[in-house]
Amino acid sequence: MVKVPDEHERTMAFAETALGQIRSLGQPASPRNYEIWYAYASGYNAPLNQSINEALARNGELSEADLEQIYDTYFSHLKAADRATDRIDEVGERVLGEIDDVMTLLTAALGASASYDASLNGADEKLLAAESRHQVRAIVETLANSARDMREANKALEERLALSRTEIGNLQQSLEAIRAESLTDPLTGLGNRKYFDRMITAAIQSSRATGEPLSLLMFDIDHFKSFNDSYGHLTGDQVLRLVGMSLKHAVKSRDITARYGGEEFAILLPNATLRQALVVAEQIRHRVMDKELKKKSTGEILGRVTISVGVSLLKPEDDTDILIERADACLYAAKRSGRNRVICEADPEYVGETQGRVA
Repeated sequence: MVKVPDEHERTMAFAETALGQIRSLGQPASPRNYEIWYAYASGYNAPLNQSINEALARNGELSEADLEQIYDTYFSHLKAADRATDRIDEVGERVLGEIDDVMTLLTAALGASASYDASLNGADEKLLAAESRHQVRAIVETLANSARDMREANKALEERLALSRTEIGNLQQSLEAIRAESLTDPLTGLGNRKYFDRMITAAIQSSRATGEPLSLLMFDIDHFKSFNDSYGHLTGDQVLRLVGMSLKHAVKSRDITARYGGEEFAILLPNATLRQALVVAEQIRHRVMDKELKKKSTGEILGRVTISVGVSLLKPEDDTDILIERADACLYAAKRSGRNRVICEADPEYVGETQGRVA
């Protein structure tokens, strides 16, 4: 009978494989690198393994820029999600605390009310049966004390409810901030992949309902890896922010802009035809190309950044994946055709690209 390795043995094997990869490639045994190679060893994330295998086959190694990009693509959003979850849990605990405090005061108010009801019950008969001023005075004092206790309990409850209303309003704002943060790419300030996935589904549904056109633009920074390899990932981050800012300034309030992953960006243009989408794409391409990249630390001019763009238009039979796949194919055709250009699905480069893939 084959013995199934226990969890300890299995995870230790993953750990040894991860450290072996780090050692063989001469990389620092940093937590980031260990996390990447442990995930690689486990084989649970097929796209991650594919990206690493392709980079190794292409270059024979993984540069610091490669590792940064891999981590940013496959891990950083998970960390952000964990932080958002922790903050949501914290807000939830504070809400429960508010509820507990209010319930305690409600219990006290109900107790005071019950005591007052008990005092009132039969008070008229007791007053009629009283044989002396002293007995009447005792009955009245009991009623007055019960009324005072109930009034104080109600006042405390009213004040606490007012405070709770303010606190819960603040907590609601905190939750809204956490929600917005969880959907935002921290580097560029654009929506992240989670935001894009959510919004493209809603945009397609809206387009179907209204009959309005919907266009998708997919952007990729040309030669981004060379920026990272030549100038470091801080300059790479500067490039990403530059492109993100260009996209943000070029769109209308109704448009949906996101960092799709790594050096790839996306824009959804509701109620935009293919021709209109091409105009927007060209405007953004020129806007990015017109900016000169300068190294912040030295003031050195590093040249200009260019982007390649693929554009697709929603068709009646499209779902989310098909719309994205066509825009991606157009983007790939733009890359193959020399970069720094916009290709849509009506262009011969796209037709030739798809025919080549089928063949």
